Amino acid sequence: MRDGSKTSQEGSRAGASGGPKAAGAAKPARTHAPRGHTASRVIAFMNQKGGVGKTTTVVNIAAGIARRGRSVLVIDLDPQAHTTIHLGTDPTTTERSVYDVLLDPAFDAVDALVGAVRENLSLIPAETGLAAAETELAGEESRNQRLARALEPLKAAYEFVLIDCPPSLGVLTLNALAAAREVVMPMQAHFFALQGVSKLLETVSLVAQGVNPKLKVSGVVLCMHDENTRHAREVVADLEKFFAESRESGTPWWAARVYRPAVRRSIKLAESPSFGQSVFEYAPDSTGAADYQALADEFIKEWDQLVGPPTTAVPAKRGEIVVKSEAAKSTAKGGARVGA
Repeated sequence: MRDGSKTSQEGSRAGASGGPKAAGAAKPARTHAPRGHTASRVIAFMNQKGGVGKTTTVVNIAAGIARRGRSVLVIDLDPQAHTTIHLGTDPTTTERSVYDVLLDPAFDAVDALVGAVRENLSLIPAETGLAAAETELAGEESRNQRLARALEPLKAAYEFVLIDCPPSLGVLTLNALAAAREVVMPMQAHFFALQGVSKLLETVSLVAQGVNPKLKVSGVVLCMHDENTRHAREVVADLEKFFAESRESGTPWWAARVYRPAVRRSIKLAESPSFGQSVFEYAPDSTGAADYQALADEFIKEWDQLVGPPTTAVPAKRGEIVVKSEAAKSTAKGGARVGA
């Protein structure tokens, strides 16, 4: 059951710029301007091993894409709500979250948006009660398709949709994989992480055979990387060899690659979440900021080569949500909550 008695968290985030929003914050009006893109790139960031830099990667690639003027939606599907906190939103004060999106098929996902937590960047937050969704959805019809259906009306407003998956395979992760067209695996270049990749690929293969035949693996993002160690170089070489040998395999990872640059280990990346900030806000001159911006640019370049750049740009300013679909327009009076 959902816990209705939420209490505010205290900590260094509270007084920081970009920190958690206050409960009962003003609700901005939605506008219905087209964003100019012809398709949305929906990516699930997934690794069944925790502590590999997954959430840091989701937040900072999203922020890097938004800094280039492209519209981004981040969906936090992890009950730990670390992505929500990292983007400066307190999960204990959210009135609506991805929990509502999953549990109520009639719920309009627009009403769960925190928009915009940054310019061009919106969030559907998680909450700690999200863990209960695994049990509550167990007997529900089409339980693995809830997120995909809810996301469809939002694609006109967001060119990039980044989903942070929990570090486990359950209903929440299956919803992400059913909604996404791509999987990206953040990982460290360690032996056991390499073993985990094969398990992840097996999972994606099973989902592609049933729930989502269009799902593919785009590649690996290397986090907390140290190019100077022989072990790291060997692991990366093994990954690149494996992907190269899969080119004619017909598997969901036939076109996968190791994204460059690798994200170097940086204390600034570890510190920025406690202030509810991306690395670009917290330490814009750090190696982490440089690496994640280069990665974000690579994701944009890759997408533009596939579908072409958007024809127009309608920037979503902080506190504003831009929606286009008829389903979203029908609930425009309700508004959505403001990020910090």
